[in-house]
Amino acid sequence: MKVLVPIKRVIDANVQVRVKSDQTGVELTNVKMAMNPFCEIAVEQAVRLKEAGIASEVIVVSAGPAQAQETLRTGLAMGADRGIHIQSDEDLQPLAIAKLLKAVVAKEDPGLVILGKQAIDGDNNQTGQMLSALLGWSQGAFISAMEKDGDLLKITREVDGGLQKVSVKLPSVLTVDLRLNEPRYASLPNIMKAKKKPIDATSPADLGVEVAPRVKTLKVTEPPARAAGVIVGSVAELVDKLKNEAKVI
Repeated sequence: MKVLVPIKRVIDANVQVRVKSDQTGVELTNVKMAMNPFCEIAVEQAVRLKEAGIASEVIVVSAGPAQAQETLRTGLAMGADRGIHIQSDEDLQPLAIAKLLKAVVAKEDPGLVILGKQAIDGDNNQTGQMLSALLGWSQGAFISAMEKDGDLLKITREVDGGLQKVSVKLPSVLTVDLRLNEPRYASLPNIMKAKKKPIDATSPADLGVEVAPRVKTLKVTEPPARAAGVIVGSVAELVDKLKNEAKVI
């Protein structure tokens, strides 16, 4: 069974994000980029499936500018077998990405697609569910545990009320949550081996997908600065402020 893992290049989670002076977006020039943390978890899970003899091949795919190949190399260094780069300089939105992935699935015929539940830049949490709908496949979102049982996957989902255990039929689309696993660090030998692993290049036009943005960003602004704290003199004063100023009680 092939496993397809879509991954995304985002601003490193440890970098302070800055808004552009013209408020058209966030500053990306000379900013450290990395693989989306949820995507790292997805790659790790796919590699573990291969190590367990469940998956025969792990393919990482990324859509974006030329620099996305660096992210693909990271996935290959973690243990993926080959990569696919969908070259595009457009502002790719979730539906466009889902359509691109559907086209890749049609060509590669994987038995399982594993994604991060969301990217830490847009926080959309949409692509996996859209892909499942486009393919007509079963889906399991926000998973924190999984186990293969014949043609079924027994998964544990993180929901508002706690944990939900369900079974899904293969082929399936899964989106992973933080507690599924701890991603490995790529060793130096594996980083060197990743340089020799193949990355196939394609484009939205080659896949027959229109990726023009459907949603326009009007303006991006910094969140308002946090107001200074106030020391109150008594419990009565605290209750008064919570009730009449903050209006939370």
